[in-house]
Amino acid sequence: MNAPMSIQSCGNCGLSSMCLPLALTQPEMTQLDGIIKKSAPYRRGESIFRQGDAFTSIYAVRAGMVKTTVVNALGEEQITGFYFPGELLGLNGLHENVYAGTAIALETVSLCEIPFVKLDELSALLPELRRQLMRQMSQEIADEQNMMLVLAKTSAEEKLGNFLIRLSLRFKRLGFSATQFRLTMSRVDIGNYLGLAVETVSRTLTKLQQRGVIKVAGKEVTILDMDGLSGLNRNVDEPAKLVVVG
Repeated sequence: MNAPMSIQSCGNCGLSSMCLPLALTQPEMTQLDGIIKKSAPYRRGESIFRQGDAFTSIYAVRAGMVKTTVVNALGEEQITGFYFPGELLGLNGLHENVYAGTAIALETVSLCEIPFVKLDELSALLPELRRQLMRQMSQEIADEQNMMLVLAKTSAEEKLGNFLIRLSLRFKRLGFSATQFRLTMSRVDIGNYLGLAVETVSRTLTKLQQRGVIKVAGKEVTILDMDGLSGLNRNVDEPAKLVVVG
């Protein structure tokens, strides 16, 4: 387990407007900061928690990207989400008091660990904190429903176009370019997440590039025609995160 380390407080964190401290006063942020455990960075490939582990905490991503996976009864692994800075991991463990999936660092990742028992106690004293927690949990449900619609699409171009648009929106929310970004996840991961063969992912990226919609150079993607990409998906709403079923 990663050893604790000292990092900045919630009140000084640039992600506070996207995380649990949203709308909290400075004294309330100080109270929240008092229950948060700061951990050393997780290296690429390290697990933050594993499917079936006892649910003890939720995690806020401070830097880097995390993927979540589930393994079914046949031993098949399905990627269920990619999490960006400012987003919360582990909320789905609340239902049965065990984590429903495994969270894995896709690159060097920094996290804030929030013990749920302490968070629950504090949210009873801070109504705005409880409301924000409920909003996060509600967004989980909305994202699951939205992603089910995406997976129901038969076109690989629709699925991949939706995926790129959602990445664009999230990078924009973090203050980065909405049209030029790096795909931290592999083509294999993208295919697993979208229910596509890796060959289909590569072939579809090539098709979109040939049509002048995007430009791909390794892991770097540039969206050249946002309207053209959006035309593949007429009902794309900004997500809190990319999730499939958990």
